[in-house]
Amino acid sequence: MKIGFSLPTRGPITSPDNMAKLVERAEELGFDLISVSDHVVIPRAIDSTYPYSATGQWHGDASGDCLEQLTLLTYVAACTKKLRLLTSVMVLPQRPPVLTAKMLASLDVLSNGRLIYGVGAGWMREEFDALGAPEFDERGNVTDDYLRAFKELWTNEQPAYAGEYTNFDHIAFAPKPVQRPHPPIWIGGESAAALKRVARLGDAWYPIGSNPRHPMGTVEQMTQALGRLHRYAEEAGRDPSQIDLAYSAGWYNDQEAMQAPDGSRRSFTGSPDEVAADIRAFGDIGVRHLILGMQDETLEKMLARLERFASVVRPKIDA
Repeated sequence: MKIGFSLPTRGPITSPDNMAKLVERAEELGFDLISVSDHVVIPRAIDSTYPYSATGQWHGDASGDCLEQLTLLTYVAACTKKLRLLTSVMVLPQRPPVLTAKMLASLDVLSNGRLIYGVGAGWMREEFDALGAPEFDERGNVTDDYLRAFKELWTNEQPAYAGEYTNFDHIAFAPKPVQRPHPPIWIGGESAAALKRVARLGDAWYPIGSNPRHPMGTVEQMTQALGRLHRYAEEAGRDPSQIDLAYSAGWYNDQEAMQAPDGSRRSFTGSPDEVAADIRAFGDIGVRHLILGMQDETLEKMLARLERFASVVRPKIDA
């Protein structure tokens, strides 16, 4: 299994020197992936429901302090040689499609083919309004349209596309991404709409296990969802075995057990033995890429968490 973690995008850890030390050490320790979240602006007042908390409230930083996703990943690419670079996830409807496709292709070229394109439709109406993005209620259709346009730009020497939300013709688009036919597209989300998008357009499904409306926190819940995904894939004329599986467990804790809603131990928390067993169990149902929550208050604490995983937990997974 390929294992990575999310980089912070705000706070004291995000100085250039700290970020370089963090990703360089992660590469030395054998981590496979680095992910970066996507916020351009933070509205002062947010009434939208956050999908990944029981209360529906998002506890982001109201100061608006957040590094831009692709800029940070480009910096990480320059500091590393092997780490895969994951947008986790990009809110695609908020960005102009042709320009974004160009930036992603450039990042794949400059990183020698290390980009993984994680994408979602978004959840915060206020951020859409602030950025002048297409209508929030149309975001699913916009996401599908833009993804089709990306594939055309990345794979066709004479790209042309006429969609509902974007169109182009008679343009040259180069360089193409290093990866062929294009960087892997991981589609986030846990709803039926997200699963159908994976079936139509994705190379991998990339859920977060903490959505209370669509819980994916256990092997049993994931197995049921995979059954639905496979049916959608067959309906779309695709072989379900060709769709990869990734997973995000931002609540990861290898020193203390947390309680699940049903009172049991929450997966990916507890002792190193318990966490390693959880990782193996998710691997047994097809999860091949895992993003863990390793963020902490200081660089030193975050590095210590990485060291602990590499020295204590990872050997138990591989045993």
